Amino acid sequence: MKILVCVKQVPDTTEIKIDPVTNTLIRAGVPSIVNPFDAYALEIAARIKDENPDTEITLLSMGPDQAKNALRECLAVGGDKAYLCSDRKFGGSDTLATSYILASAIEAIEAKEGKFDIIFGGKQAIDGDTGQVGPEIAAHMGLAQVTYASEVSVDGDSIIVKRESDQGYDMISVQKPAVVTVVKTAFEPRYPTIKSKMAARKKEITVITADDMPEIDLTRCGLKGSPTKVKKTFTPVRNKTCVKIAEEAVTDSAIKLVGLLADAKVL
Repeated sequence: MKILVCVKQVPDTTEIKIDPVTNTLIRAGVPSIVNPFDAYALEIAARIKDENPDTEITLLSMGPDQAKNALRECLAVGGDKAYLCSDRKFGGSDTLATSYILASAIEAIEAKEGKFDIIFGGKQAIDGDTGQVGPEIAAHMGLAQVTYASEVSVDGDSIIVKRESDQGYDMISVQKPAVVTVVKTAFEPRYPTIKSKMAARKKEITVITADDMPEIDLTRCGLKGSPTKVKKTFTPVRNKTCVKIAEEAVTDSAIKLVGLLADAKVL
């Protein structure tokens, strides 16, 4: 079985700054980590591999050369090989352009190595929080998709997904191949060992550029190929004024809260 896991390197901070000219994230000088939801996706893929030892896990990321650090972290906890999609022509891509580029990269990899049975990704990246790239990859590639997966198992040609919903959980069966995006799971991602870290350092990370995707339409990439336009960015004003209600009894706290809300004409 062949599994692909899409991972993203994201800023490890809440103090995100935006370039006022390009309206894109300023990443210089900001520490980076593997997007947490992508780490959960990789853990699910690794658990499938534990049950099916013949499984091969391929990693794919898009970004500058520094994104190789994130890929090496993932190689140390279950990945077998890794690709970095990197080209100046891709800079400034919004979610639609990014998903198109990733889908093109996946198809280029499949042309050399064969089709993937499952394409995993996190439900969203913590720097953008759109939750769009995974479903868009499925749309570009014409694949079935399941979002908000908390557990995944494989039974023959079927992918069994425990899907998080507002009412609880749904159990969904989908045929391979499919795209599955993952939420925070009940189990934590595994830690690398010294041995796996050293092995990850020695593994080659193949860089994919636009030249490696002969069918790609560059008018759909980068800033020019991004229909999303940021009209304005600003830092919200934080108001620390608050009232803390801590009566001895919960019922007294509730009564006091209702009274305050009534006085403020909220109720």
